[in-house]
Amino acid sequence: MNVPILYRRIAAELRDRITVGELKAGDRLPTEPQLIEHYGVSRNTVRLAVGQLINEGLVEHVAGRTGGMVVRERLTLTYHASRAEQPDGLRSESDAYFTEVREQGYTPSQEFELRIVRVAAELAERLEVDEDSSAVLRRCVRSVNGHPASIQDTYYPMDVAEEVRELFSPTDIAQGTTRLLAERGHLQVAFREEICTRMPTPEETSLLELRGGTPALVYVRTAYTAQRPVRVTVTILAGDRNRIVYTLGDTTAMNREDDQ
Repeated sequence: MNVPILYRRIAAELRDRITVGELKAGDRLPTEPQLIEHYGVSRNTVRLAVGQLINEGLVEHVAGRTGGMVVRERLTLTYHASRAEQPDGLRSESDAYFTEVREQGYTPSQEFELRIVRVAAELAERLEVDEDSSAVLRRCVRSVNGHPASIQDTYYPMDVAEEVRELFSPTDIAQGTTRLLAERGHLQVAFREEICTRMPTPEETSLLELRGGTPALVYVRTAYTAQRPVRVTVTILAGDRNRIVYTLGDTTAMNREDDQ
């Protein structure tokens, strides 16, 4: 049997052991010498097999005296897009995010950043402003169980930010920007949403600690008042750790658990 077939078979068998739970998160893989002896193959073949599992995000190397290859914790967070950012809700956007993550049994955290940025062509078209004009960017890098899961960048046209000065705050806004804008006469009445996948940029790869070959899930929401778009939120999610769920129409017959 040639090397390509051998390493794929070894990778498949180890993958199956992880999938069925025989090898759980934190468990160590058999060592290189053990795999070489068990399969009767070369060190190079074993390294190719383990390398494939690393690229798939199934295992990772742990440094130190007791290090080695261990099974990665795999978390899949569900983002309920149709529940998010309701201006008549009782919670801010951050509160809603933290609550949703906790309801799924995980521990949320986030880091906040404020920037003033130049508006590129694609964003200018969505915001209906001049290209290279300025916008306020409010960024949240969100983590689940200590692992980066998403980057949420929300852009506000400068004239809106100058009217609603709290958007310049370098910290999270207690009531959330959706409610804040509504209180200042910018009630958001419609949303245009776009979802696609692509390969991440170097910055996204670094911030989300993505493995090679892991795609980014891109979710763009443009929010409109009755007169104009007032914000664009671009959420970049780690493609191996997230899914987006929509619930549409009359939901009274649905069990909430069906969306989990």
